[in-house]
Amino acid sequence: TFIAGFIDSAAGGGGLISLPAYMAIGLPPHIATGTNKCSSTFGTMLAAWTFFKSGKIHIKTALFSAAAALFGSWIGAMLNMIADDSILRMVLMLTVPVVAIFVIFKRDFGSRDRTGEFSKLKLSLITTVIGFVIGCYDGFFGPGTGTFLILGFTVFAGFDLLTASGNAKVVNLASNIAAFVTFAISGQILWAIGIPGAVFGIAGNLIGSKLALKKGTKFIKPMFIVILTILFIKVFIMK
Repeated sequence: TFIAGFIDSAAGGGGLISLPAYMAIGLPPHIATGTNKCSSTFGTMLAAWTFFKSGKIHIKTALFSAAAALFGSWIGAMLNMIADDSILRMVLMLTVPVVAIFVIFKRDFGSRDRTGEFSKLKLSLITTVIGFVIGCYDGFFGPGTGTFLILGFTVFAGFDLLTASGNAKVVNLASNIAAFVTFAISGQILWAIGIPGAVFGIAGNLIGSKLALKKGTKFIKPMFIVILTILFIKVFIMK
């Protein structure tokens, strides 16, 4: 959970590390997922606060995106019950390597803020759409949601990587809290593991977010490659 929090604070996708770890020690899938939400929610909360204090969250667009993501996640969950996710997995297997190559070779990726190219209304609409689309993905499939949010905020909305990461934390926090409360009420959290996991997740998020704010793109881009690689492997081996 420390490593997951460390990477998640900068590039998202920490659940790709922590959830398999919980399942590897023998927790049933629902308990593992609930316990993972316990350990990740508090870390994400701290990371969001760290980015906020540093002025690296665009509050208005982050809140619009969070609200849209919550609605989109519900839509995605409904679609998951009636649709086959094999097509989405195939799309991810094709697109993730392309995205990784784009991030590696585009040297100025996320290095500057381009939001001034959009009007306030257009920027709000773009980020709302990003939140809804990625929220649908999260509800339907899920892995790497934070990473795709950061990519969306950077590529389509023009935020620099730091602000995009900060905005993604707000969206992730909203969805994490909703899921955490649901799992807690349903008794699907193993607190004896979830609470220590939360402590180490907080530590990882604290160190990772501070490094991201200090090092900027030079730190975040390698984390992106790590998460995209893990995501590709996960999608490839899933049945």
